[in-house]
Amino acid sequence: MTEAPLPVDPPFRISMLVYDRRYRSMTFQVIVFILVMALCWWLISNTIQNLAALGKDFNFGFLFQRAGYDISQRPIPYTSDDTHLRATFVGLLNTLIVSVLGCVAATILGVAIGVARLSKSWLFARLMTVYVEIFRNIPLLLWILIIYAIFTEVMPPPSAYRGDDPAWSMILFDNVALTNRYTAIPSLGMTNDPGSLDLGARITVNWATIAFLVAIIGGWFLRDMILKRAQAIQDRTGHRPTTWWINLSVMTVPSLLLIWYFGLHLMSPELKGFNFGGGLNVHNSLVVLWLALTLYTGAFIAEIVRGGILAISHGQSEAAFALGLPPNRTMNLVILPQALRVIIPPLISQYLNLMKNSSLAIAASYMDLRATLGGTTLNQTGRELESMVLMMLIYLALSLVISAGMNMFNRRVRLKER
Repeated sequence: MTEAPLPVDPPFRISMLVYDRRYRSMTFQVIVFILVMALCWWLISNTIQNLAALGKDFNFGFLFQRAGYDISQRPIPYTSDDTHLRATFVGLLNTLIVSVLGCVAATILGVAIGVARLSKSWLFARLMTVYVEIFRNIPLLLWILIIYAIFTEVMPPPSAYRGDDPAWSMILFDNVALTNRYTAIPSLGMTNDPGSLDLGARITVNWATIAFLVAIIGGWFLRDMILKRAQAIQDRTGHRPTTWWINLSVMTVPSLLLIWYFGLHLMSPELKGFNFGGGLNVHNSLVVLWLALTLYTGAFIAEIVRGGILAISHGQSEAAFALGLPPNRTMNLVILPQALRVIIPPLISQYLNLMKNSSLAIAASYMDLRATLGGTTLNQTGRELESMVLMMLIYLALSLVISAGMNMFNRRVRLKER
């Protein structure tokens, strides 16, 4: 019995790059890559030639020139004698602050409204529907202008809180004062201040902040190790040990000890002279932008949450009710965990939209990245191309970081098949 000869591949021919399936896809990809690179090269060379014709070059040396303008919202020390680079960094920090605060508040509001729209109370559900339809169908810029007008025209001056019988009263247990210039809120004080770590460039970080970050991150890793150990025991023996009190301890006890050690306490604002002191005076431009972004994005998140809940089969709720779970426990333990796999992908887009919509901050006089690098710096230096390119790259980097972080979270909560 003789063995059949092995098939011999035909010799390579140029026509195989088009007609042979083994090479065709690679051929098309190489052609498209060459065309894209050629287009990019043409655009870049054409831009350089046009700049040269205008007597301009392409460089970022303007970032190290004196800025010469003030910024009212400064998370780090800044003066008009600093460089445009530092002004850009201040604007970037302002963008990050309002974006993070907006994402957190919009998520809380959106989840609450989304669940409330499914309430059995007809009136309550319809009120939430009215909120969603109003806020998501009116442009964000109009909401920023409306809220800004309310804060500047309706809110009183700080002097309205003076006297034994003031015209206006502080809210939230006499801890917050709304004025037409700023919002006075409580600040954190420490009895035992450990000092600050100098990072250079006039940037300091308090050692207490570092200690709290270490405690929170360390507690998170310990919690993860405890959960993995409990899962391993359950897989081996079928019995899962009780770990909730251990997880609660490692997440809260270190922080509580640090609060006691540093003597952390709230300092409520008090009217001293013409302004409030003792607390923290937040510029109304930040409050207006944060409130507008929260209300606007929260309406979209509410619809995402409602759609995610409706995507879960009614049999899940009926099975939970048959086991004796009350409606609130059913929602928290059965429905929402399964709905996350439907909610998170569109939620990523809303976080990205909120971060990019913060570029409308100039309407509320909030000095973010758009107002510093893409506004005053661009107008003073005349480097419009460099400013736009740098701003686009920064927004692109922020978007990619948000997408990567949320995709990692999405992989953690998705359904895992055995």
